[in-house]
Amino acid sequence: MANDLCADELTQDAVLGGRLRLTQPRRGHRVGHDAILLAAATPAHAGEHIVDFGAGIGSAGLALAARVADSVLTLVEIDAGLAALAARNARDNGLANRVRIVALDVTASARAFAAAGLAPGSVMRVMMNPPFNDPAKQRTSPDPQRRLAHAAGRDVLAKWIRSAARLLCPRGTLTLVWRAGGLADALRTLEPAFGAIQVLPVHPRVGAPAIRVLVRGTKASRAPLELLPGLVLNDAAARPTEEAEAVLRGGVALPLAEV
Repeated sequence: MANDLCADELTQDAVLGGRLRLTQPRRGHRVGHDAILLAAATPAHAGEHIVDFGAGIGSAGLALAARVADSVLTLVEIDAGLAALAARNARDNGLANRVRIVALDVTASARAFAAAGLAPGSVMRVMMNPPFNDPAKQRTSPDPQRRLAHAAGRDVLAKWIRSAARLLCPRGTLTLVWRAGGLADALRTLEPAFGAIQVLPVHPRVGAPAIRVLVRGTKASRAPLELLPGLVLNDAAARPTEEAEAVLRGGVALPLAEV
């Protein structure tokens, strides 16, 4: 567990071009592009309450809090040790006054959520980076934290989306990052509760198939699906594209964040 780690088992790393400094375990699941892209794709306005499911050390939620002044965030994380690091990171980055951390299973009951101050229909935005590798089909990491962050059965996505739909108020939005090859499953799972779905593919380099998709849906909307132009991370010479640099280092929002 992360709360059992000694100081030499932790690192402090800068993200968003140094706008955030995050303490995280030296081994196991570490901050990557997915968290920053998720934050950049999540719509939020000053005063809105946003909940980050599976927040880990808080990277995505804190990146959003840093971008949107006066937004209020609740970070939900099942691992108590990682939740403690998320609280530390909120304090270290001067965001503790509007970021709250809850150690809770995303698939917990409505009663458990309400006991944690998250009543049904109470928030405007949910963001999430669910575990998306199926252990029945893909090799999983021997590291328990990486396995918890990345691997889960096929029903996990449906459970996370149900929890999000329950928590959101009407016209609230859910934003998630998912593997590109599982887009059909994600759309099928979103469909009963969400419409106005927008999909933004993420390509590792020019001409390469997408490896991730960023998906946003609106609760109880009947508007049709939109496929947006993709984000390319690297050019033909393997250099970061200007668009990717603007998002990953400059903190610029993606089109999905426009509502």
